[in-house]
Amino acid sequence: MRNLGINGDRLWQSLMEMAKIGATEKGGVCRLALSDLDKAGRELFIRWCEQAGCTVSVDRMGNIFARRAGRNPKLAPVLAGSHLDTQPTGGRFDGVYGVLAGLEVIRTLNDLDYQTEAPVEVVCWTNEEGSRFSPPMVGSGVFAGVFDLAYGLERPDNVSGVKLGAELERIGFSGPAPMGGREVAAYFEAHIEQGPILEDQQKPVGIVTGAQGQRWYEITVTGQEAHAGPTPMRKRRDALVGSARMIDAVNRIGLAHSPHACATVGFVQVSPNSRNTIPGRVFFTVDFRHPEDAVLTQMDKELRAACAEVAGAIGLAAEVKEFWYFPPTPFDKSCVESVRKATETLGYPHMDIISGAGHDAVYMARVAPTAMIFVPCVGGISHNEIEDAKPEDLAMGCAVLLNAVLDRANVGGDSPKKS
Repeated sequence: MRNLGINGDRLWQSLMEMAKIGATEKGGVCRLALSDLDKAGRELFIRWCEQAGCTVSVDRMGNIFARRAGRNPKLAPVLAGSHLDTQPTGGRFDGVYGVLAGLEVIRTLNDLDYQTEAPVEVVCWTNEEGSRFSPPMVGSGVFAGVFDLAYGLERPDNVSGVKLGAELERIGFSGPAPMGGREVAAYFEAHIEQGPILEDQQKPVGIVTGAQGQRWYEITVTGQEAHAGPTPMRKRRDALVGSARMIDAVNRIGLAHSPHACATVGFVQVSPNSRNTIPGRVFFTVDFRHPEDAVLTQMDKELRAACAEVAGAIGLAAEVKEFWYFPPTPFDKSCVESVRKATETLGYPHMDIISGAGHDAVYMARVAPTAMIFVPCVGGISHNEIEDAKPEDLAMGCAVLLNAVLDRANVGGDSPKKS
């Protein structure tokens, strides 16, 4: 293990330059997956990678791989990366930090004229956020075999319905490289925490040992539309009233399984959405998270029971559809140890932490030894235009990434697996 540093100023400047693409008035970024702005961000990233001497390839899902050759071309590459797409009111660091930290690793190796045994690749995954095409993490999910290619390409835009594959074609990122069959020696992802724990504990580095499980639901509540004036209260089958009670139940379920549970309703559609018509139909989403699968199963039972009880009480129909699920994911012990060794060698204060959010690393953990590195974000705020991070924390996380990548790229680590 070498105690190598990176160029923190260069990393910060790259982050700020990328943040200009899709910049918002409040200091955030809106760079939705496969939009024209996402295309511009991808093109800038590729230009930087080619300037750093990388060979760039793009696969059928639009995932971008930038490879720096190793001394032994027969060895599987060590990957580092994340995503460039953002939330509609996103910040400057979520996802993009992991991509540009990976690029900074390569730039630093170039500065030092340091040749690794195995190749090192930076990857930018397609549609991690899921804010335009659901579900999230679909690019890495297809790569890892969680979804098939046809499923990924057929994902509709959540508003317009245009297909993901059509947008890849439109912006020129439907690449020729096939999906799957790529050997990966290890995968590392650096990311802002997106929560307040590291800042609260005054630790600049989080050693991520695994990720929470998640269950996502789509719930449709059907009542009867009626005139807001002539219809007596006791005769109403108000879908919005029923939904409000169900949404309150979601919150109560989360509180009942605290401190580790999270329960969120983040999307609601009311029909016909007229001020003088009783709502006849409501669609809303539920997001459950917990590090223990047994607790997620219990939360599932409680959600279904609560919806059935509310619907029965006021004459509604409630369809509860589980839309997306992945179990709690422990990360590879040897990769976690590489992160730990790097952090301790560099002398940075650190702590072990569980990821509360989903990341591409969760799917990559199914096909390759995987670990993550967290750094604090100011106030624990993310998915928000005011999302912020300190340059010195970002530099420390990137230095840990560099040394963890070197640990795996020079030793070889576990036998590589195929995606």
